[in-house]
Amino acid sequence: MSTTPNTPTSASREPSCKVSAGPHEAPSSPAGKRPAPPCTLVIFGAGGDLTKRLLMPALYNLAVDGLLDDGMKIIGVNHGERETSVWREDLHKSLQQFAADKASTFHAGKLDDKAWDWVAQRLEYMAGEFETDDTFAKLKQKLDQSPGGNVIFYLAVTARFFKPIVEHLGKAGLLKEGEGSFRRIVIEKPFGTDLASARDLNAHILSYADESQVYRIDHFLGKDTVQSILAVRFANALFEPIWRREYIDSVQITAAETIGVEGRGKFYEQTGAFRDMLPNHLFQLLGMVAMEPPNSFDAEAVRDKKAEISDAIQPLTADDVVFGQYEKGPAGVGYREEPDVAPDSTTETYAAARVYVENWRWAGVPFYLRTGKRLAARRTEISVQLKPVPFRLFRDTPVDALTPNVLTLRIDPAHGTSFDFNVKTPGPVMQIGAVQSSFDYADFFAERANVGYETLLYDCMLGDETLFQRADSIETSWCAVDDVLHPKTGGAMPVHGYAAGSEGPAEADALLARDGHAWRPLKQDAVEKK
Repeated sequence: MSTTPNTPTSASREPSCKVSAGPHEAPSSPAGKRPAPPCTLVIFGAGGDLTKRLLMPALYNLAVDGLLDDGMKIIGVNHGERETSVWREDLHKSLQQFAADKASTFHAGKLDDKAWDWVAQRLEYMAGEFETDDTFAKLKQKLDQSPGGNVIFYLAVTARFFKPIVEHLGKAGLLKEGEGSFRRIVIEKPFGTDLASARDLNAHILSYADESQVYRIDHFLGKDTVQSILAVRFANALFEPIWRREYIDSVQITAAETIGVEGRGKFYEQTGAFRDMLPNHLFQLLGMVAMEPPNSFDAEAVRDKKAEISDAIQPLTADDVVFGQYEKGPAGVGYREEPDVAPDSTTETYAAARVYVENWRWAGVPFYLRTGKRLAARRTEISVQLKPVPFRLFRDTPVDALTPNVLTLRIDPAHGTSFDFNVKTPGPVMQIGAVQSSFDYADFFAERANVGYETLLYDCMLGDETLFQRADSIETSWCAVDDVLHPKTGGAMPVHGYAAGSEGPAEADALLARDGHAWRPLKQDAVEKK
């Protein structure tokens, strides 16, 4: 979501937008939307996959919508000498390929030549190493020549470069903000690998930049369907009164993938599914579901409420968590047969957890989180199961059981909501039948190519930190899982096998069965047909 910062500091750093005419003038912005202020976006890692697949498509989409100022510049910094024209052409070819691929998140079809030309004219390539003074001296010269002084430094690089890049930016004076201008840093995950490393990284960054300048990005929060969680909760009188322990039995949050590690064996061997997904993506979704209503959608009001949830998560133990690793099955080879994976690897490709939020609203309500590779279906969704009604009314009828009422928020790949409930089946006998009411975004709204970074980049340019993580929330999230990552007793977590293409390890089913619950099946015919 995008809100206009209303604090004196944010307002003072946000100059009015200029409008320029010319052969590459940006398209008009939608009604009610204003272009971001003029700025220079510096992308470290300009030759990487993140830039090609996500950042450039997002910038293109913002240009199509007329949300970028005519005075914008984009400087790509990467290893190796290269002509700007070659970099532009490489990005153009990648965009065309992604746009034509229906399986891609950027399935725009044919590119808008006018929008691409507008972006292309603002691209400049700069060769440089990320850990040498010369690179930042050269960058400083370029930025000194840029009008306005607004700069965003986007660290689209591996985590080992986060600290040296921020340090060099600080020492070169590139993070100093002038009168009426801003300097901001966008940092991708993983933000640390445990509590100690996250604290160390935060301390290092904040020794060179103010917290207000640091935008810790989680692309999950850029998805419209994720932001819609707040709309479903707080814009509908049907849901908010029952959104509490008195009415809700349990919550399931799923992020399942059918793909394997896709050539990222080296990264995955060091990270694993638990570190990669639980303390960030899934905890972020949990925060959106569980947070108290903020007083407004002001960035700090929302982030304060999300921070309260992070702080209220009961620290996980080994009894709350199950690890799994995919083996050879219907969907393909096992993880240990993947490139760059050790033949005796114990890295988990699946993680499930039972989480409790220790506050008044959610006391005693289990949140079940799961994520994994090579599962039966691709699905990211949140299912909120309500408590059963008293069964006494149906004791003399042929009703064996009532289907639980479940509200499901479908985030990916299908976008929408569904609600499972009970009705009487036709006929003279009181027989209960389960039905489902559903809403799909595609039935009400025009489909748009969106990679999830558009809102985040736009908000960063506006200075709206609502969808970005604060240092305290990052650290409390790692704190909640630290006993699993560094167990004080019992040794390392066991890793259970599951067949590639299955629903996951049997031990994950047992985790819920202990509480009388079961996972919702990943294969759901009604949804799979979409």
